Order: sequence, then structure tokens, then C-alpha cells
Amino acid sequence: CFDMMHYGHCNALRQARALGDELVVGVVSDDEITANKGPPVTPLHERMKMVRAVKWVDDVIPDAPYAITEDFMNKLFNEYNIDYIIHGDDPCLLPDGTDAYALAKKAGRYKQIKRTEGVSTTDIVGRMLLCVRERPVSDNQSHSSLQRQFSHGHGQNIDDSGFGNGTKISHFLPTSRRIVQFSNGRGPGPDSRVVYIDGAFDLFHAGHVEILRLARGLGDFLLVGIHTDQTISSTRGPHRPIMNLHERSLSVLACRYVDEVIIGAPWHISKDMITTFNISLVVHGTIAENMDYTEVMIQIHMLLQLLWAFIISWIALWTSP
Repeated sequence: CFDMMHYGHCNALRQARALGDELVVGVVSDDEITANKGPPVTPLHERMKMVRAVKWVDDVIPDAPYAITEDFMNKLFNEYNIDYIIHGDDPCLLPDGTDAYALAKKAGRYKQIKRTEGVSTTDIVGRMLLCVRERPVSDNQSHSSLQRQFSHGHGQNIDDSGFGNGTKISHFLPTSRRIVQFSNGRGPGPDSRVVYIDGAFDLFHAGHVEILRLARGLGDFLLVGIHTDQTISSTRGPHRPIMNLHERSLSVLACRYVDEVIIGAPWHISKDMITTFNISLVVHGTIAENMDYTEVMIQIHMLLQLLWAFIISWIALWTSP
């Protein structure tokens, strides 16, 4: 599905690409996701853009079915010259309880990769819900119940006053090996035009992909600065970022337009930094990182109201007989 695409999705694509010479990715349609899992958070056209931007992906098939049907499997083998169909080691079941990949397994054309632990779309939605610290739990008993469902009970700390303590519930443990796996492993050439852009890149989305694509087009080597969690909290409020520094760094590193990242980049670009990295051009988006905090909180509050309505309808769909 690749809904609210995160570094776990990217790691799955990296593993899949390592099993062959080319990687073709099917992106499930909105209607298929709605019928099998509930409505997606991210629409198909944005999910397509996100998947295409991953550097290990060679081709993308839109409107793929949720289950591997015989017709679709034959299309993959005959039209796309697919040798194997790949999925993670987590179960992928249809509403009737059957395996969505049963036909591929029966045909002997199925391979499995390891699921990336510590992150999922459901987990991220849970983190977003937990960022509303000001809302008392006592005014709606279902609030804490939904939080537990979407955060799997991890990291939740509701004190006696009925307020949460933020969104620090990530279970990601960064390792040098994982960073190397995502890195390009090459630096700029002696005459390369190095372009620098920095930001939070929290909840990496299609807008981030677009600005990185445009920035990369301005030079030969794109260096991306990822701000620290503390920097983001001080400029955007105590509940941000949703994803921690290393999670955000991996999402950016997986983007095909990015050549290198600075993990924990400074807020202000110094002369020494420009000299050290041989930066030729600094790029900035049209939306400033230091937007008025009150206005940002109003926007977040409106977004969360919409998100709550979406989550409640999602839960109702899953719990209905």
C-alpha cells in the first residue's frame, strides 16, 4: 500500500531490490485499500510519487490489486517479465482470512523479506494522535482507548491531570550498518556544484520529494541538512517532530535525488560549513521553518480534528460485524 510512506517501506524496497537486478513495485489503488483495510491516509497519486522517488525502485505499476489474483500474476510474469513476487514476513490477509499471496506461493514464485521493526503506518498515526497534550482525556473516554490501539500501548504516559507527555514513543535503534545500507557511499567530484538544503523533513511526504527534486536539478550533488529534534521542538512546538532525527534521516537518504545528508545540521549555516562541504548554492523553500507558532498550532489543531474523524471511521469499519 505504501500509505504514509516511511523508512520501513524504504528498507523493504531496499531488501527486495537486493534479491534481483530490477525492482518493479505495485501500488495498490485507493478503492482496493478501502475495501480491505479501510481508507488510506495518502491518495494514490501521492503514494505513486513517493514510491517512484525511492532510489531502489526501477518501475511502478499503478492501481495494483490488494490480492495477487491469477490474472494479475500472469500479467506480471508475461508483460513485466517478473521472476518473483516479494512481500514482508508479516501476514497479509484478506477480509475472509485467506493469504493474499497464496497463488504466488503455490506457483513457487514467492520470496520473503524481513519486516522492519519499530515503525508502521499505524504507529505513526498513533504518534500524531499523542501529540495533542492539551486535550483532557476525561472529556472523551474513547480518546485513550484509541491512543492505545494506535500506539500499541508503547510510550503512553497519561498523568493524573489527564494530559499526555508528548510523542516520544519511537522504538527505532539506529545502527551504523543501517545508515551505510541507505547511503550512496560516494562524495561530490572535485568540480561538482554542491547544492545545500536543510529542514525537518518530518513525516516525509510528496512535497518533500518535489522540493528535493527541484533542488537536485540546480547542481550536481545534493547535500541535505536534517535538523535535530531539539531544534524542531524549539521552532515548531514541544510535540514535534513526530519522527526522530535518525528516522527522518533514513527517509531522506532513501530519496533518489539526495546524495548525502548531515544528521543533526545546524539551524544557521556558517562560513566554515560552506567551506567544509564546498557548498555552491543554498536552497530554501517558500514556507519558512520559523512560521508563527500560534498560526502553526491552529493549523495542527484543525488537521487533528480531521484526523480524529478519520480514525474513528476507520475503527468503526474494522470493528463492524
